[in-house]
Parts: sequence; C-alpha cells; structure tokens
Amino acid sequence: MNTVSAVRDRILQLCEERNMSINKLATLSALPPSSVKNILYGKSQNPKLLTIKLLCDGLGITLGEFFSTPEFDALEQEIQ
Repeated sequence: MNTVSAVRDRILQLCEERNMSINKLATLSALPPSSVKNILYGKSQNPKLLTIKLLCDGLGITLGEFFSTPEFDALEQEIQ
C-alpha cells in the first residue's frame, strides 16, 4: 500500500464510522466536494497537509489521530 491509498482508505474508514457522506465531509471541512473526491479517486496524488488538516477538522479529529494507525506505521519508504 502506498501513502495515497492509505490516506484514501483512512478518509473512507472515518466517514463510514461516522455514517457521513463525502459531500457532508466536504461541507464540514469547508472544502469543495470535488477536492475530496479527487483525493478519493486518485486524481490528487499529493494532497496538501492543509487539506488533510481541514478534513480532520471536519471529522472532529487531530492530525495525529488521522495518521495514528497500523496502516500508516507499516508504509514502506517511497523513495527508491
């Protein structure tokens, strides 16, 4: 799994846990729905940290909580 996939999966997991749609997350995060969908559908291969922070704000969690998962801990180095 790469970082982009891990971010996508984490957003989907958190939305599912909260029974929240992508559009609702976008609204709560003050982001256009297209920005969130671009992350989820792989069009945005390098989302800004500020965007992730806004998503965390919309989800009611910290950046630390977002990234504190076994999936992120297990990511391999992407520089080859």
